[in-house]
Amino acid sequence: MSQVGIYFNQTRCTGCHTCRVACKDWYDLQVEGVNRIRVTAIEKGTYPHLFLAFIAIPCYQCAKPACVAACPAGAISKRASDGIVVVDRDRCLGREKCEKTPCLKACRSRAPQFGPEHNAKMQKCDFCLDRLVLGEQPICVEACPMYALEIGTLTELQKKHGSNQEAPGFRHPKTMKPAVVITAKPDIYS
Repeated sequence: MSQVGIYFNQTRCTGCHTCRVACKDWYDLQVEGVNRIRVTAIEKGTYPHLFLAFIAIPCYQCAKPACVAACPAGAISKRASDGIVVVDRDRCLGREKCEKTPCLKACRSRAPQFGPEHNAKMQKCDFCLDRLVLGEQPICVEACPMYALEIGTLTELQKKHGSNQEAPGFRHPKTMKPAVVITAKPDIYS
């Protein structure tokens, strides 16, 4: 298996949310509700020693995804061919029928999400698998005006960008082994 991963360059991200808006538009998601990718601001310090950075938060397609183990219906699985974590929405019990939504609570990144509709089925980022099959980039990567995102095999991304997985705002249990490489913005005041 060639694990597919994501590269995020925190030094380039300006927090414009174009990745998030493009994703919502592509998947016709309501303004309120599911965000398959989110952008969070990290603010630290006191004037004049201020630090501001952003972190893009899609599903990190973990090697050991907690959401897969937590799903009581077996609706979430990890593809053997590329390591992408996918959802079978037909098997998902839905928000109201699934007691305490364990997949949502198991994921530190909050990638599994339910829409606002009654008994919504779980959905999450799958790196735009429908586009990848056609040889296209995920919509968030294509839309980013700062070229802060890149998709490829984890091996390729590590050869090109190193193997760093530490950055302000990135919190993920190492045991889950997220498929991500990050160029972190230096925090000169910490």
